[in-house]
Amino acid sequence: MVFRADEAAQRGYEQVAAYFIPGPQYADQSARARSKEALAEIVDEIGPVVDSYPTWHPLVCNHERQYPVTTPQDCCGYKGLDHTRYFARGFITCPYGNGQDVIDSVKSLLPHPIAYITAERINAKLYHPDTTPILVKCNWDKPLGIDGMIPLSIAMPLILEQELPCWRWSQVAETWETMRYYFLGSPHGARSSLFVNQETGQAIKKIWNSLINTGMFGPIKV
Repeated sequence: MVFRADEAAQRGYEQVAAYFIPGPQYADQSARARSKEALAEIVDEIGPVVDSYPTWHPLVCNHERQYPVTTPQDCCGYKGLDHTRYFARGFITCPYGNGQDVIDSVKSLLPHPIAYITAERINAKLYHPDTTPILVKCNWDKPLGIDGMIPLSIAMPLILEQELPCWRWSQVAETWETMRYYFLGSPHGARSSLFVNQETGQAIKKIWNSLINTGMFGPIKV
């Protein structure tokens, strides 16, 4: 099936709206309208809904594990996440209580070379009246493309920084078919996603194939 970014973004928004907008049993019409407005504003700011991040994305790369991590979790330094949904440039989490654990953990994250991560409370009710919605944002220090996508000049250095050290312990080289989920994030197509466009994805694929063909990671896994 051909990957269509617009359709994937619309489908994701409908799903996240159904998840986050409190039902009529929890909020009156004006409160629900405010929740819808707040969610729409957040999507305009931090991009479309996604299922997972590329492993090199600043929101998930802050860990020392040798296996890939594609969603924000404890090993990435976050504390107190609950009822969480992801977007291209941030995520919303809705813990019960005041959410201070989330905010404090984000403040304690190690610095990233070309991005900084912030957390703030959302002034609207999402998910449930007793939760505190928190917006965690990835703020890039370098400009993204005019399409809002991450350009090759950012994505490729981050991929190389993450993957090149693996030659020390890897026993086989994984093909593009295996690695595209980790390099493109999801949802994704053959060479593009809601993070990188077709041109960038094609370049990443070409460079990755060149790397595994050197033999540096071991024989290519088939």
